Amino acid sequence: MTKLQIISDKNKKSLSIKNLLLNKIKTNLFKKENLIIVIGGDGFMLQTLKKNKNSKKHFYGINSGSYGFLMNKFSSKDIIKNLSKANLVTISPLEMIVKNKNNQTKRSIAINEVSVLRQSRQAASLSIKQGSKQIIKKLVSDGVLVSTPAGSTAYNLSVHGPILSLHSKKLSISPISAFRPRRWKGKIVNDKTKIVITNLNPSKRPISAVADNLEVRNAKSITVKTNNKIKFNLLYDKNRSLQKKIKIEQLRRETS
Repeated sequence: MTKLQIISDKNKKSLSIKNLLLNKIKTNLFKKENLIIVIGGDGFMLQTLKKNKNSKKHFYGINSGSYGFLMNKFSSKDIIKNLSKANLVTISPLEMIVKNKNNQTKRSIAINEVSVLRQSRQAASLSIKQGSKQIIKKLVSDGVLVSTPAGSTAYNLSVHGPILSLHSKKLSISPISAFRPRRWKGKIVNDKTKIVITNLNPSKRPISAVADNLEVRNAKSITVKTNNKIKFNLLYDKNRSLQKKIKIEQLRRETS
């Protein structure tokens, strides 16, 4: 077993929380093995998870960024109690396999979403399949986005995609500024589905594929599927679970 680790972003606020936390842990003799405390924003958490994708560790995020959907709120007074009583949520990422115009294959994982985006002033021309079944023969748009439940309140929500419950076992496919067909709102599919997005005109309408924040340019075809071999163990304060945060966003959308 490895001892507790604290990883923080390099900004002033994160480092200040880290110092406060180190003093609290020392004072309270808090010991929890196999735990990584991550101090930063959502982007820093995603980066840390990917770096530790083959570990069996538990991750407790403390928000020092702006939104911090994947993180917990820092409370100097209650932090030891919150760490001791945190609830576990296990999520699996998407795996993105991209074949580019030179027939090179690149792989990456995405915890929130895989986004396929036009790379020039020309709109993207895409076909989308669910296994061998055609979802849409030709979509002309700025792109398309495949989201996990955990990522459904991030970029997916901004493009008016559906918010998925954490245990729904679903993925969301959402168009980005659809031009043809204008009325296509996307599709919710089973998370065991293999989604294949093909660029119908790679020479005239180049596209890039992005797994969270890692970009592959000049993509010809993109395969997206859930990688259940990778499990991320996230810890949340009792009253601010990830399920609860998603539910709040769902209610907010319904009433707005």
